Formats: sequence, structure tokens, C-alpha cells
Amino acid sequence: MSKRHEQFVLKMDEVSNKDVPLVGGKNASLGEMLQKLKPKGVSVPGGFIVTAAAYRYFIEVNHLDERIREALKGLDTHNMKDLALRGAKVRHIIRSAKFPEDLELEISKEYKALGRKNVDVAVRSSATAEDLPDASFAGQQDTYLNVHGVEQVIARTHDAFASLFTNRAISYREDKNFDHFDIALSVGIQYMVRSDKASSGVMFTLDTESGFKDTVIINAIYGLGENIVQGTVNPDEFVVFKQTVKKGFNKVLSKTLGTKKYRMIYDSKNAVRNIKVSDKEQKQYAISDEEALKLAKWGIMIEDHYKRPMDIEWAKDGLTGELYIVQARPETVHATSNKHILEEYKLKTKDPKVIVNGVSVGKKIGQGKARVIKDLSDIHKFKSGEVLVTTMTDPDWEPIMKIASAIVTDSGGRTAHAAIVSRELGIPAVVGSENATKVIETGQTITVDCSRGEQGLVYEGLVPYEVKKMNVSKLPKVKCQVMMNIGEPGSAFTRSQIPNDGVGLARLEFIINESIKAHPLALINLKKLKDKKNQREIEKIVTDAGYSNGKDFFIGELAEGIAKLAAAFYPKDVIVRMSDFRSNEYRYLLGGEEFEPEERNPMIGWRGASRYYDEVFRPAFDIECAAFRRVRDELGLTNVKIMLPFVRTLEEAKRVQFVMAKNGLKRGKNKLEVYMMVEIPSNVILAREFSKLFDGFSIGSNDLTQLTLGVDRDSELVSHIYDERNEAVKIMIRNVVKIAKETKTKIGICGQAPSDFPDFAEFLLRENIDSISLTPDTVLSTRLKLAKIK
Repeated sequence: MSKRHEQFVLKMDEVSNKDVPLVGGKNASLGEMLQKLKPKGVSVPGGFIVTAAAYRYFIEVNHLDERIREALKGLDTHNMKDLALRGAKVRHIIRSAKFPEDLELEISKEYKALGRKNVDVAVRSSATAEDLPDASFAGQQDTYLNVHGVEQVIARTHDAFASLFTNRAISYREDKNFDHFDIALSVGIQYMVRSDKASSGVMFTLDTESGFKDTVIINAIYGLGENIVQGTVNPDEFVVFKQTVKKGFNKVLSKTLGTKKYRMIYDSKNAVRNIKVSDKEQKQYAISDEEALKLAKWGIMIEDHYKRPMDIEWAKDGLTGELYIVQARPETVHATSNKHILEEYKLKTKDPKVIVNGVSVGKKIGQGKARVIKDLSDIHKFKSGEVLVTTMTDPDWEPIMKIASAIVTDSGGRTAHAAIVSRELGIPAVVGSENATKVIETGQTITVDCSRGEQGLVYEGLVPYEVKKMNVSKLPKVKCQVMMNIGEPGSAFTRSQIPNDGVGLARLEFIINESIKAHPLALINLKKLKDKKNQREIEKIVTDAGYSNGKDFFIGELAEGIAKLAAAFYPKDVIVRMSDFRSNEYRYLLGGEEFEPEERNPMIGWRGASRYYDEVFRPAFDIECAAFRRVRDELGLTNVKIMLPFVRTLEEAKRVQFVMAKNGLKRGKNKLEVYMMVEIPSNVILAREFSKLFDGFSIGSNDLTQLTLGVDRDSELVSHIYDERNEAVKIMIRNVVKIAKETKTKIGICGQAPSDFPDFAEFLLRENIDSISLTPDTVLSTRLKLAKIK
């Protein structure tokens, strides 16, 4: 063994990733970043390390090996009481042992070399087997913050040695088949970042739920980072898209304001405590967009250096205003997953009764009897296969989390402890529900559904569901592009992993319904609304999202939704249709009744292009255009193409494009392509003339069938006549495809028919259509059928 491996203390910048056996994964990573990334601009606080050799020396001189082995003999990690008793006994053995004087002297000397007298430091445990590519030992051992004075540093180092045998660490090692005595503990003593006076958080260099690799997800809270790990508060979330940031577009893709009700600080006795955050501060983000972008760029640099997705902790010093990276480890959940197998969980029942909702973790569905546990002392009551319902979790809860069928918490976000562990265990979790422990009772059967994107739902009873597994490693070629119809941005990162050629139809109506909820004109004229109840409700939605006025809220939320869709499929085409609500649908939005007429047949009334240039609706269309301009020009997502619905005449097409150009969306500028929905017989009859005004066509078979057959598709009385496969409809489609080919205009179809009827998809392929856009659940099955057509 080299002399280096016998050293008890090393400077942090003397070690690298090659030194994991000596200093553990956490300390090795800090040293690596100090050596390789700090010179490139990544700020990392330095310090020194008490090595694993020092820990083994401590165990050896006190003859602790046999005593610890005896204490753990016959351990059953599934017996919570037995685990707790044995863990406490081992920790007592270690804490009672004398700390060697020669080791104390070395630590004292290195601490004094840090500079200022009694400098504040963080004392961080670092096990020699932690942060491996296929297992994360994060949180298994203890960390101590704001430690000052040599006596306290030595005492906390002693405590850190004992924390190698926390209940959670013992249980975790047993589950991962690690021998307790093959692992040692190193301790990092690092300059303290005073985030108690500012903010802190975590950052992942991929989407934590879907594994989508082109984003950086940043969570931020006020004060010490313990609140984010424990899930005590719901954090702010920033999403940054790597590809456009690398090209110089310095904009956040999207952000979500968290409640951040508490800030963890140090009290006068140097103990930590939570204080309430003012309502004003809760409505503000814990860091600026510029700081989020700086962190994201550091995250990209760290990922590029390690050549793998990373799980990173950061902190902002309230005394200096500087940002720091305080920890970086490999991401372990998606790194070990099989990328060729797509697993889809799907309910068999429509509209089950929802008990609570929150943030979805994972993509699965789980169910069982609920067990409500609010205090750690009651975890011995938990039985295998139950659903854990609690306020929040920390590493001490892990022994029961691993035997749960699902987890539901009142607080926390996607990077809270409950979320991180659930992902690693592969079980669904709904976090941040706010009131699950109040409305769910022990013994009640519930179903936890994380299959629907960003929102997780908890249903009453055992709701039937199915699981489909698809191998997508080798898919046959198809004669046309197979694209996807998508509306909900929350599911875009997941959906994009289904083999596809882009998005043939993205609907703004989904974003407006789900995220905005209010009529655009009501948002513009918020202070003038007659209905004061609606006014107050809309104002709350706007302020809760972190905006000061309705116009900025509409532009911001719509732009974020479009941007997520565009980023998920980048650089493939994402064809986004301008809003196509009918007047009766607009009336359902908050404030809509004050701005919408009552039409007898809104299906063929004031909709689509006819609204956009109308002086009454044009202010709403202007802010819709502003959202598109932000996505394309400021975020750099030029793969977004704009599609106009329900364009009745050539004159309408010209008038709408004139208004778009006034709003900075001129066809051809910054590679902007404008498409038109072909859904009115006039679109087919005048297809040659329309082709001079548009870059592409997309057939809307739903409306084209309605208007060709003269059937109101909302009417049940004539629904038996409505059929996209009617020969008259096919003739319409055949003609417009022929003209598109002659005029070299791209043409696809985005209506429902190809998703519902495989024979209709075959008809389109034989007509030589350029693309078929399908609902996500039919993309693979339809693709396999189309591949057989030669």
C-alpha cells in the first residue's frame, strides 16, 4: 500500500475520482471538481479530508470490529424494532470509543490551516462505496453544518464515524449486498456556504421522471438545503434546455413557483430551526433566471466532465451572493434502465374518483391498503405491500419505503427524499399533495396513478389497470413519416421517447385549459371585469404563478407550454396549431362569458382564422403571437412551425398572415414555416391557390368529414352517419394529396381517423401522403401495421 493510502488527513484539492477507496465518493468528487472544473469557472468550496485510513485506524485501536459484528449478528432489516435496537447499540459502541490523540492533532493542524480562527465549516460523511453508477448511498450517513472550532470539528467527525451505522445505512447495505466491514468512512471538512441567509437546492442533468437527457432540472428553496431533501417545502423548479443554451440562447425553458413556506436557519445556539417565509417572498423565486442559467451551465460542464447524467447539490452564500456546487454524484435511476423497453401503465376504468393530487414521481401505477404514518416511531406498524401515506420522509424511513407498493406525501417536490428513493426503488409516488394524511385513512384501499404526466393522482379503491411492455430497439421502416398528436406539455418528455418523426399536431387548447384556465381577453382586461368573483379567482391564479399581470401570465404560461413540447422533440418538427376554441368552449374559461357571443351552431361559427384578425379578438391573438415569438426567437426553438385552423378563404389566409407579420411572425423570417389545416371543402377546392400562401398542409379529418357530409359531429342524433372512411371524404383527401404533390407542398394528416382505424391509415399510405400523425398510444402499433404495406 502506498504511503498516500496510509495518510489520515489530505487537502481536498489533492484528491480526485481515483481516490474513492481512500476518501469515498462524495469527497473524491469534490476533489475532482476542485482540480478539473474550478479552473474553468465552476465554484466549489475547498477544505480538507479525514480519510478512510483514519476511520479504520480509529476502529482498530479501539478493537471495535468484533463488538460491532456481535451487535449485528442475526439482524433482520425487515423487523423495524430489531433494526433500531441494533443500530443504536453499534452507534453507542463507536461514540463511546476514545478518539485517538494523534488523529486529533492532525485534524487540528489542518483546520487551523484553513485561515480564519474558528472558521465555519460543513462536516460531510463520505462512505467508500457511495455514489456508484448503479447505487446511490446519498443520505445514508450524516452531515453537520455550520461547525466552528477545532473541538466541535473533532466531535462531529466522531459522530460521522458512528453514522456509518445509521439504521438506514445498515438496511441499505444489506439490501445491496454490501459487507458492512468492506466499507469505511471518510469525512470532508469544507468551508461553509451560508445558504441559511440565502438559498440552496438540487440540480439534475436530466428529467428525473422520464430520463429525457436534454434538460437540466433545478429546484430552489430559501435557507438550508435540508428542507428540500426532507420535502418540508415545495420548491421552485426551473427547466433549462441544454441544446439551445449551448447555442447561446440564455433563457430558462420553463419555471414553476413553489410555495416555500419555511426557511431553515441557525439559531443563536447554532442549532437549525425553521422560520416562516413571508407571503411576499413565497410569491418570488428563490433565485433569479440568470442564477438558474449559471447553475445549469455548470451542470452541463459537470456532466460533460463525468460523461454521465449527474445529481448535484448547490448553495448560494447570503454573505457574498456567490453560488457554489457543494456535491455532485452520478444519477443512478435512469443510468441503469433498459432504454429499449418502453413500459406503459394505463387505467382500464374511465374517471375514477380522485381523493388527492400532487406531483407525479415515476410513470407507474401502484395500489393497496393505505397506512398513514406521521411519526418515525410508528414505522414498525407498516406492512409489506401497503401504501405509505405520510407528511414527508427522510433517510430513516427507507427500511419501510422499500416494501411499500406506493408512497403519498403531504409536502415535497420532485427532488425531495421521498421522490428520490421512490425512483430508485421503482415505485410510484405522489408528493406535495398538501392534505393526503388528512383525507386518507389507514386501511382504506387506494390507487396511486403516476402514468399521466406531471400530475399524480390518488383514487379511491383498487382501480383496474394494465401494463404494456414494448421493445423498440428494432422497428421496421415505413414509407411515410409517423408523427405524434400531443397537447399536454407535462407528458412531452416521456412521449418523445416513443419512436417518432416529430409532432404533427400540438394543440394550444390543452395548455390554455390546464395551465391558464382564463379567457385571454379576461386576462388582458383583468381590472375591468364585471364579475368580481371571477376577477379575484383569476388574480389568484396569476399571482400564484409568480406574475404581476394577466397579459404577462398568458404569454409566459403559453410560451412555456409550447417550449416544453418543442424541446422534447427537438430538432424534429413540432407543428403547433393556433388556438381553435369555439365560442361555447371559450365561454367555459374563467371570464369567458363577458367576451363571447352565444351562437346557435358554434361548430361552424366564430372560430379559427376568423377570430385572429377580428378587432374584438385581435388583442388575444396578439399575445398568442407573442408567446410563439418568445419560443422561436428568444429560446431558439425554431423547430416550431405554426399552423392556422379553419381558414375559410384565401383572403382570410392573407389577413391573418398580415397580423402575424405585424407581431413579428413573418413567414420565412428566422426559418418560420406556416401550415394550414385542410378541414373545409374550400381548402381542397382551392388547394393550388392556398399552396402559394402556406409551406404545408395538415388534413383535419374530423372537421373535413363533418363539413363534407353535412354532419354536426357534436350531435348524437346523426352520429351514425359520421364516418371518416366515407368515399366522399376519401375523394377529398385523395384530391388534396395529389395537388400537394404537384405543388411540392408538404402534406400530412393530424385527424383522429388514422389512430382509430388502421385501414384508414393504410389508405393514406397508399395515396403517398408525407406524414401521418397519431395519438401516442397508437404510434407503435400503427407503425408496425404500416410497415407491412409495400
